[in-house]
Amino acid sequence: MQLKPNAYRLNETVRGVETMTRFALAVLALASGVYTYLGVRGLLDGSATFVFFAAIIYSAAVSVAIYAFWSFMLRFVPLVTSGVQRAGLFATMAVGCLMIMAMSSWLNAAALAGSAATEQHMAVTLQGYAEDLDQAHANALAAQSLLPDVQRAADRFSGLAADERESGALTGTTGSGSVVQLLTQMGTQMNQLAATITSSRDEVADLFEQGSARLATMRELVSTPGSIEPRLDGFQAEAVQLTAVIAALQQTGVAASVKRASADLSAGFIAPVADGQVGDLANRQNQVMETVRISVAAQSAALTNAADEILATPPVEQRRFVPLSSAEAVLRYWQDFIPSWAGAISIDLLPVVLVLVLMIVNDAMRRDSESLEEAENITAAEMLRAMTLYRQMEAAGVAPQQQPPAVEPEPVPEEPAPAEMPAVASQAEVEGDTDRIVTPIDSAQRKRGDGPTRL
Repeated sequence: MQLKPNAYRLNETVRGVETMTRFALAVLALASGVYTYLGVRGLLDGSATFVFFAAIIYSAAVSVAIYAFWSFMLRFVPLVTSGVQRAGLFATMAVGCLMIMAMSSWLNAAALAGSAATEQHMAVTLQGYAEDLDQAHANALAAQSLLPDVQRAADRFSGLAADERESGALTGTTGSGSVVQLLTQMGTQMNQLAATITSSRDEVADLFEQGSARLATMRELVSTPGSIEPRLDGFQAEAVQLTAVIAALQQTGVAASVKRASADLSAGFIAPVADGQVGDLANRQNQVMETVRISVAAQSAALTNAADEILATPPVEQRRFVPLSSAEAVLRYWQDFIPSWAGAISIDLLPVVLVLVLMIVNDAMRRDSESLEEAENITAAEMLRAMTLYRQMEAAGVAPQQQPPAVEPEPVPEEPAPAEMPAVASQAEVEGDTDRIVTPIDSAQRKRGDGPTRL
């Protein structure tokens, strides 16, 4: 059994936590101001003194604004009972929350996760540079795939020349004639083209090794603990050097050179004059040289098509590293730092929960107070003030005097009396008549709130 009504107990509890509510609100406003200072400091440029005072003033203004706004909401929202007025206060509170998030929450997130977001930006950029280096290296090595075909064609022409020289495999006549001269010439050109392709391999390997070393240094800068600003500067310097290496790799591709050389094989084909003096040897030489010309044209077309496929590969676009501030990095990579954003916003908007709790408690108190009797709803202080006022009214003669109801005397049987008794009886009758003419006054209890009776 409760000794006090529930509404009274709720009212006492609200008064008891009022100091704690103010203290919690002040701590939250101060914490938001501190993280706002840390976040805004990275956005300001100028001398150290200017940055310090500017950040302090801004963070102090944010703390005061947050404390004042939530103080107003904590005091007014629970007291409003009208639906339209409460909806208006809720709309005002929503606008205030958006303004607080705009001026404080994102800076809080920058202070909580700014360094991690900047490292995320560096890591993403590093991954892009690694992909660019691999693609440039692959494009540079693509021309190396033509080397086996070129070497095979050179060996074939050289072998045919040797066979013709030793056994007359093509013309039927041994010796070094026009056919041997032509085949040797084609073999030499193919060997020169193969040498061009091979010479670029060492340069590509050297450039790729340099780029890998730059990437290793950049990875160390990303993962090394410590202040983010010097690491960001070193990362930017390494990115510039790596960009130069990637550009050099793209210039080492020999696919275009192979295409031009293969085109020259066919367009610049020069067949020697048949020098056969015996029988129809000259005719046989002309037939073999025509066959060689057709073979060279086919080989040239195959190399040209292969070079075109390599050249059709899109080149690596030049990448430029753009450093970001901690706040910009947090905004760009917000999906990776949702817990930090949640904490930054909760610091500013946690008083919403307190406002809703007070609103619900005040509604419960009003609902319980309506069901209480009037006597249960009056406080001791109000009772004492009412009694004092009543005494003052009695002393001034304004309050009505309560009189007991008149009681009629019981009839007494008459007895014979001596001669002097009639005079006394007459006096008693007069007194009885006087009592009967007194009009009794109703002394019913007035209810609390009724005004005094005017006489």
